[in-house]
Amino acid sequence: MQNISSNIYKLYLIKIAKWFMLIMPIVVLFYNENGLEQFDIFLLQGIYSVAIVVLEIPSGYFADVLGRKKTLIAGSILGFLGYVVYSFSYGFAGFLIAEIVLGIGTSLISGADSAMLYDTLLDEKREKQYLKFEGRIISIGNFAEAIAGIAGGFLATYSLRHPYYFQAAVAFLAIPAALTLREPSRHKALVKASFNDIVDIFRYTLFGNKALRLNIVYSAVIGSATLSMAWFVQPFFKEVQVPIAAFGILWTLLNLSVGITSMFAHRLEKKLGSIKSVFFITLFISGMYLLTGYIQSIWGIGFLFVFYLVRGYATPVLKDYINRLTESNIRATVLSVRNFIIRLVFAGLGPLLGYFTDHYSLSFALKTAGIIYLILGIMATLLFIKVLRTN
Repeated sequence: MQNISSNIYKLYLIKIAKWFMLIMPIVVLFYNENGLEQFDIFLLQGIYSVAIVVLEIPSGYFADVLGRKKTLIAGSILGFLGYVVYSFSYGFAGFLIAEIVLGIGTSLISGADSAMLYDTLLDEKREKQYLKFEGRIISIGNFAEAIAGIAGGFLATYSLRHPYYFQAAVAFLAIPAALTLREPSRHKALVKASFNDIVDIFRYTLFGNKALRLNIVYSAVIGSATLSMAWFVQPFFKEVQVPIAAFGILWTLLNLSVGITSMFAHRLEKKLGSIKSVFFITLFISGMYLLTGYIQSIWGIGFLFVFYLVRGYATPVLKDYINRLTESNIRATVLSVRNFIIRLVFAGLGPLLGYFTDHYSLSFALKTAGIIYLILGIMATLLFIKVLRTN
């Protein structure tokens, strides 16, 4: 029988299969080639987010009740099927089905993978190393996405559909990895499985535990900010007249920068501590929005790199803060509550920022985003720090 520590390497492979995104450098061109306009593209992404939001918390609960392994297997299979549907679709209806399948698959993996990692380490009495391993997994995911940026651009020279064929093959790799995972032991087993339990955990997370609530609120603000910026990057490249051929290379370099800081996040957080870390994250995330809004030139790309470096630090650190406050029997559900709130904030602010881009300018939208995230970030930071000092 394999040692449970082998779970870590299989989670690496699942992360690679999830984030080796060959389609990202050419996704908008692919949509355009198949008759979709900008409104259709935003509508698709909105439906994708809704699919994730609707199932985010139940999927985390399934992972807690049915097991992390079964949930990850189901998510991996749906991830593969979603790209198969994409590969053989030629219009909005087919893409819509693909996005819904991918949204459900993403929801099933989201939260369950981090919970699997933490409980695997807990079984081996290495839970204090969670931040290091979470950082590595995020780093591997971003390195995979970075390499995929170049590979996807190369495949697109044959046709814009080629990256989707290969994407389906990459997604398939997660299935055998998930099938061979070992379920960690439950350190506190759930007694029953019902919808009321989901409601109870949701209520406990957001209302019953003040420290956990404020961790999730802060994480939601920063998570929404990083998600929003991902959709501003390509319009910014276009605004400053970056050649199309360079899109894939810059996308690759941005994701490499995330991977670098994720890998060393545990060391930096140990030096800075919690209070300095959240101030650092808040000011740099919102600050880079403002600077890219004001400096609409090729030099503004440098601020995107700073943003992505900070993003690489923030993601594993904020997940670690939540894990420290959460028991293993509800960990996947709590992490799914976090992702649910992030998607909810993004669903509220994203269309508004898109409206500002279309009706005013990209510069105005970036500046507005910077102000919004600065205000929300500072409010969440001050509340977060107040709890840290009282505990």
